Amino acid sequence: MAARHPERFEVVALAAGKNDRALLAQCVAHRPRHAVLADAAAAERLDAAVRAHGLATQVRHGPAALEEIARGEDVDLVMAAIVGAAGLPAGIAAARAGKTVLLANKEALVMSGALFIAAAAEGGATLLPIDSEHSAVFQSLPRGFVCGRAGEFERSGARRIVLTASGGPFRTTPLERLAKATPEQACAHPNWVMGRKISVDSATMMNKGLEVIEAHWLFGAPLEAIEVVVHPQSVIHSMVEYADGSVIAQLGAPDMRTPIACALAWPERIASGVGALDLAGLGKLEFERADAARFPCLSLAAEAIRLGGTAPAALNAANEIAVEAFLDRRLPFTAIPEVIGKVLAEANVEPLASLEQVYAVDVEARGLAARFVARLGPAARLSA
Repeated sequence: MAARHPERFEVVALAAGKNDRALLAQCVAHRPRHAVLADAAAAERLDAAVRAHGLATQVRHGPAALEEIARGEDVDLVMAAIVGAAGLPAGIAAARAGKTVLLANKEALVMSGALFIAAAAEGGATLLPIDSEHSAVFQSLPRGFVCGRAGEFERSGARRIVLTASGGPFRTTPLERLAKATPEQACAHPNWVMGRKISVDSATMMNKGLEVIEAHWLFGAPLEAIEVVVHPQSVIHSMVEYADGSVIAQLGAPDMRTPIACALAWPERIASGVGALDLAGLGKLEFERADAARFPCLSLAAEAIRLGGTAPAALNAANEIAVEAFLDRRLPFTAIPEVIGKVLAEANVEPLASLEQVYAVDVEARGLAARFVARLGPAARLSA
């Protein structure tokens, strides 16, 4: 989007994990002032490469460098897109520094919701969603709605948020066949091209459960005011129902460039490169209730919200371990929610007070999940 609108945006900093080659290509294209890698060896390679290209980009590594840049005076907007707990410190630092924070990862609000919202309130930060569903909700709420502000949902006149879900690749698969589902089948999403982990989350609908947690924090909506509806075409990205019975929806082609452009330019609108939506060509839009028996992860996410505190962080960690085991063929597909449920039942849930606590719960939940995977994996394979 920065390349499409160079007159509007300057890329000040870019970050990556270990892929110095991909980051080098971005540095050559955008010439940022800073580039940060998580891996020290990768940072050394990138530093040598940017100098060979005659770039003035300063290359650093580690979370402390990322935090410093995220709250720096030369940065206005921060795209929080680092997957997992690794992105939490920089995201919270940006919020506390009063930046406009574009939330592209789920972990910021799933793992540290209360802490993140408190940091944004303390710093006067502006929170804007990048997830297509939350972007759709935000666009369907009244102009001027402030994400993360206490009481904002009640003041808006809204009474219900409807998050749409594609239903994933197993929406119509007979339930008795799900136990033998393969990673290849789970990753074959009908509408979106995504990574393997998020594709499995879509197949279990844990992605939608995590989005319910996000919506709870971002929009200040109680659990009972958030509903998930299956919409196979993925054209209506989400809806808001108001007290007078009106329902406002955001529609568009399933293309992440739309919510990215929306957040970057908000409250203005800019070209994203996404083509026009051909409603006549679509023919029809379908909706179904989410089947609790087919998608038990939805109920697990709701339970995490009810438990509160560190429970959502435990849920997220357990899901990551269970999905990894499924992708490695160490756990059947239907055992993913079983592992998560057992972790939620045994994890030590406490009121959320610090990031250190989030990390501790993450480690504990991963250990519990690994133990349950070891127990359930072989037994489930033998019985399949």
